[in-house]
Amino acid sequence: MEQTMIKTENVSKRFGSFALQDIHFELQAGYICGLIGENGVGKTTLLNILAGLYEYDGTISIQEKEYRTNQMELQQDIGFVFHEEWFDDWDSLIANSRHYGKYYKNYDETLLKEYLKRFRLDGKKKYKKLSKGEKLKFTFAFALAHHPKLLLLDEPGANFDQTFREEFHHILREFTADGTKSVILSTHITSDVDRFADYLLLLKKGRQLLYGDIESVRDAYRMVAGERHALRAFGGRLVYMEETPVGCSALVKHDHAEYDRALKVWEPDTEELMYYLAKGAEHGRGNQI
Repeated sequence: MEQTMIKTENVSKRFGSFALQDIHFELQAGYICGLIGENGVGKTTLLNILAGLYEYDGTISIQEKEYRTNQMELQQDIGFVFHEEWFDDWDSLIANSRHYGKYYKNYDETLLKEYLKRFRLDGKKKYKKLSKGEKLKFTFAFALAHHPKLLLLDEPGANFDQTFREEFHHILREFTADGTKSVILSTHITSDVDRFADYLLLLKKGRQLLYGDIESVRDAYRMVAGERHALRAFGGRLVYMEETPVGCSALVKHDHAEYDRALKVWEPDTEELMYYLAKGAEHGRGNQI
């Protein structure tokens, strides 16, 4: 029987004029969730809440335990890679790991050193001497070294070169392979989500626009291209249509009926879903599933 890794109900957080509102999703152990949306929609805020760094309204359970009342225990099983730099500049990577590793009961220096070697990082090097990408690699190595059950990753791939991004993707699949661990990955590289995410969570202006397993989400919609009048004929199924000098394209709700042969029809990728659903929401035609 699958274990629920994380469940949120009506999770909200306000910062001045910005509000994250009514986030509700459930992710089972063994899966990777891609967290997507434009800049400033609340992805980092949500990850900080899940990491226990921000207070919040609503309910969160992790490994089927209520988060607020079990936070100290549950944070032992959460690893995170955020862009904030919190390691000590003039300590070596090994010294930093030993200092912060003492706060995690399952910290494993042998495993840390294995990842440093795998990531081509010198454990004797001062943290301050690392490039931005190397700092994120080290943070990733440290997050993995205390044997977490849940990994929270805030756009780390943007600072990885293509070669390491391939390694990064492989490690995430290794991490979830035994079915007991999960990943929530915020990214603007939607092609990465297409390649390895199992679930998709889309935010728009602090609200949850869509959540579901990626296969079901894609099957719920189709991209269509053709003449304007033909796309308008979809009526209530039309999420958003965009006109160009060479024709029109649109995202529509898929009902498994046959399409007009004059239309070009294809299954949307993540970038198309994000763009057209967000535009549809702006025009009052978005759909939340």
